[in-house]
Amino acid sequence: MKKILLVEDETAIADTVIYALETEGFNVKWHTLGQDALADLQQADDYVLIILDVGLPDANGFDICKQIRHFSDIPIIFLTARNEEIDRIVGLEIGADDYVTKPFSPRELSTRVKVILKRINHSSQQTPAQSTDKIHDSIPAKTFVVDQQRAVISYLGQSLDLTRYEFLILKKLLQQPERVFSREQIISEVWSEPHASMDRAVDTHIKTLRQKLKQVKSDSDPIKTHRGLGYSISGSINES
Repeated sequence: MKKILLVEDETAIADTVIYALETEGFNVKWHTLGQDALADLQQADDYVLIILDVGLPDANGFDICKQIRHFSDIPIIFLTARNEEIDRIVGLEIGADDYVTKPFSPRELSTRVKVILKRINHSSQQTPAQSTDKIHDSIPAKTFVVDQQRAVISYLGQSLDLTRYEFLILKKLLQQPERVFSREQIISEVWSEPHASMDRAVDTHIKTLRQKLKQVKSDSDPIKTHRGLGYSISGSINES
């Protein structure tokens, strides 16, 4: 049974989250304080994901996330009562995998947990990546492969470990290679609440996407920036 660490100081919310996740077959450990959760995480190695409230009595959830990232790359989903776009951007920039605003649907949260764990499990089952030199010597016929069923995108034969928004943005760009998509077009088609998003959110995700693509092939940058217009991507694509 997969074990999830929940850090939330509101009992009613915690009870709802625990019920929703345990109904899906997860084992949930609950802490109300960030420092207690940190100590627990440093001692245990069987947690698969953390659901972390931003507003905790003893610490800011963003600070807790930064401390976690010093010793663990475990997936983190933020819970917050604040709906400011800048908070979402900060959360993603410091290493969170997703961001859920209160009030939220427990079913949606459970779905996001399962999607993240499914993506990580799929990536771990992939054949170990080739060395960069080998990739340079033998580039697959298709630069990108989009697996719709598994919500996975591969680049030059290597599966990418993407967050939800990174996956959706990259998939959108790949729908029409070489076409320039404005930030507004990306926001309106990718974000669930486009009216609450800002252009900088797209720029932040594009930046992390570029970093992950360069991890596969350091001298390539298939995503192109068109100043004042938006972004496009180059490369061949295969969908399955």
